[in-house]
Amino acid sequence: MRSHYCGQINSAHIDQEVELCGWVHRRRDHGGVIFIDLRDREGLVQVVYDPDLPEIFQLAEHVRNEFVLRIKGRVRPRPEGTVNPDLPTGEVEILGLELEILNRADTPPFQLDEHERVSEEVRLRYRYVDLRRPEMLEKIRVRAKATQILRRFLDDSGFLDIETPMLTKATPEGARDYLVPSRTHPGQFFALPQSPQLFKQLLMMAGMDRYYQIVRCFRDEDLRADRQPEFTQLDIETSFLNEDEIMQLNEEMIRTLYKEILDVDLPDPFPRMTYHEAMDRYGSDRPDLRVPLELIDLQDVMASVEFKVFSGPAKDPKGRVAALRVPGGNTLSRKQIDEYTKFVGIYGAKGLAYIKVNEKAKGVEGLQSPILKFLPDEAVSAILERTGAEDGDLIFFGADKARVVNESLGALRVRLGEDLALMEGEWKPLWVVDFPMFEWDEQHDRWTPLHHPFTSPKLDQLDLLDSDPGACNSRAYDMVMNGVELGGGSIRIHQQDVQQKIFQLLEIGEEEAEEKFGFLLSALKFGCPPHGGLAFGLDRLVMLLTGSDSIRDVMAFPKTQTAACLLTAAPSDVGADQLRELSIRVRKPASEETSA
Repeated sequence: MRSHYCGQINSAHIDQEVELCGWVHRRRDHGGVIFIDLRDREGLVQVVYDPDLPEIFQLAEHVRNEFVLRIKGRVRPRPEGTVNPDLPTGEVEILGLELEILNRADTPPFQLDEHERVSEEVRLRYRYVDLRRPEMLEKIRVRAKATQILRRFLDDSGFLDIETPMLTKATPEGARDYLVPSRTHPGQFFALPQSPQLFKQLLMMAGMDRYYQIVRCFRDEDLRADRQPEFTQLDIETSFLNEDEIMQLNEEMIRTLYKEILDVDLPDPFPRMTYHEAMDRYGSDRPDLRVPLELIDLQDVMASVEFKVFSGPAKDPKGRVAALRVPGGNTLSRKQIDEYTKFVGIYGAKGLAYIKVNEKAKGVEGLQSPILKFLPDEAVSAILERTGAEDGDLIFFGADKARVVNESLGALRVRLGEDLALMEGEWKPLWVVDFPMFEWDEQHDRWTPLHHPFTSPKLDQLDLLDSDPGACNSRAYDMVMNGVELGGGSIRIHQQDVQQKIFQLLEIGEEEAEEKFGFLLSALKFGCPPHGGLAFGLDRLVMLLTGSDSIRDVMAFPKTQTAACLLTAAPSDVGADQLRELSIRVRKPASEETSA
């Protein structure tokens, strides 16, 4: 039906007859001449119909936006003064000789203009229309190209593309599983995989040596702004490589990706930072290094002051007092400071103390702050010296449990970096390493894995599993880009006794371990090689490559923040016959039963 794509027509085709198919992007009637911008996935081209062919011209008059057309015409140069340099096809136009309306279209729910502002709800409800927009087409194209580059790199590096099961065993760790009822095993359920973690480890035990997969994963998580119940990850596992070798291989892959997609040269090698250094300096284990601001610890300075807002957390082993110096920040108004105070409240901060440095040489007299009356002069002097504050700066303070201070000031530094245009550089990759093996769950009074229970501890710290589990570090590593965790991984446990020890620390008894992970423990007995890997969030990666604000913008058919599909109205009720066949009885939540 066509000889070319619309967006591929250029001056090399002048005087050629071409056949094109596509959608009407825009129709204009200029003094008896009709212009149609015809669009397909490769771009758009201008088609001109004049009255010399009255039947075709009359048909063109009835064409409207989003009609599907087949046209035949002759390529010619655009008249002088009408060349569009912003359009790849802008030097030419097509004189229409034939026109066929393949399908008509109702008025679309929104204009397919890149400057048109449309609510996300409407865009998701009519996603098939939204995806026609050139901006969205380009994002899907970049995603396809990115997966092609990643596959080629891994194929060339000796990795095998191997599929793992979608229907597997429910082993809830962290997020909840999506369960699938089994008709042939009444009352029993499969689970959709949260990741292929155990299967890829089993593939290493099977001698596959290097595995990868671009795989769909599922997590029934509590609602978050930029999480999806189903997402795609690039899953990688390899045998007989240590963490340094795995990290080098994967950063080479990401450098290749950025070079081919964006023509950007990322640093070689990527910088590395320990987890504890990242938390101390940036309040986050995925710091955005484009923001030059850092958290400055004031624990020792504030421990002796009488002001309990500061001295309390300073003396608390689980507390923290830290400052954030903002160069030139004393120009911030009280209204702006109040807005930032409200912002850190999202992360549990009870307030946001500050000091404006007007004239440092005048000492306390040159400062402006509601908290100065609570601080002795020597503490104020120590704060100014420790933070390196200069005239015109502003110092924000956080004082609370370490988690609250880290999360609130960590988020604030990024917000200030964006608001005050402090960002330095476009791309700042980083490896975060030496994560703790465990974190203490105060609610359940037990240890939980910081990554997952199959992560190997540092080999020289195995004795800490008995004496001080909280001090034991893991062989884990996360790749971070501009404050976004692109991927995380680790060297895995390949010895059965170590794996059993980890289960014991996590209070997973022998019976539970056998029920959930018996197949893994059994496999560890039959010659398991040292192995490790990582998984990249493909959606996040493409989001960064395309400059998108949300992963939903780089997924063809995403769910909403409530894990619903507006396009298909899923999830939905299921008929009684189908439920009966699956041996399932639905019990509505108590609130719904009461209202009924």
